[in-house]
Amino acid sequence: MPTLKELSRKPELFSPGHRLCAGCGASIVVRQILLATDTPVVVGSATGCLEVATTIFPHTAWRCSFIHCAFENVAATISGVESAYRVLKRRGRIQKDFRFIAFGGDGGTYDIGLQALSGVCERGHRMLYICYDNQAYMNTGIQRSGATPCGAWTTTSPVGKASAGKRQRRKDLTAIIIAHNIPYVAQASPSRWNDLVTKTQKALQADGPSFINVLSPCPRGWRYESSETIRLAQLAVDTCFWPLYEVNHGKWRLTYRPKEKMPVAEWLKEQGRFKHLFREENKWVIEQLQADVDRQWETLLARCEG
Repeated sequence: MPTLKELSRKPELFSPGHRLCAGCGASIVVRQILLATDTPVVVGSATGCLEVATTIFPHTAWRCSFIHCAFENVAATISGVESAYRVLKRRGRIQKDFRFIAFGGDGGTYDIGLQALSGVCERGHRMLYICYDNQAYMNTGIQRSGATPCGAWTTTSPVGKASAGKRQRRKDLTAIIIAHNIPYVAQASPSRWNDLVTKTQKALQADGPSFINVLSPCPRGWRYESSETIRLAQLAVDTCFWPLYEVNHGKWRLTYRPKEKMPVAEWLKEQGRFKHLFREENKWVIEQLQADVDRQWETLLARCEG
């Protein structure tokens, strides 16, 4: 496991001075992930918060090879680059070892990019896909996505007499990717930097596709003070709403277990997007969320201990 001292000596591949919001979880996630790399990397990013705020022409925050592509096809784009690299290396045109990383938000991963990501997993490209999951289409106006939790306010799941926020449960994307039987899949949080860095290193060493789903708190969309990003990320972990685990060549392992499993309401109450759930008429949604978290946590424990 890397130490802070070791990481502090490494060159930063993601520069300061970008235009992401103060407290943006994605910027913290990307910085931690790129510090985990030990070989040159080629990075691709789908259109979204991360791309539009870091590549405003003529400036860039990326100190590595970088490709911007459409909202839905970063997995396909980087898989094509990885294929070309393998051919050129086999022909002796490239001697260096490179690794390939694709970044996509939850909208471009859970929803409109899922087909391309599934294709990468099925074809077996050696690349790492990172989903920075901020649980809505934040870049285009905080619309709900397949990652948005039940009961959350967004601009397309408004709160009022007829609705208590989003009506549907969130999609379990990590489980969907695990079902592809690829070498390495994990869930991570920027609040546990050593866990995220270690998982990134394992993923980049995998001989085939790898995937990490990283919680990425968003002050604008979640409605909290920008200084609270890491605390909110850790609360999601400690309530077991966002458990930290990995599946390495089919072996399930819990990588963090809270000393005390906190009620999910402790995480919800810190975010303005959930404040309506604490009205008496909407508390049933919190009870449903807690039941879902409890059931999924027990299932995860059984898989990891089995």
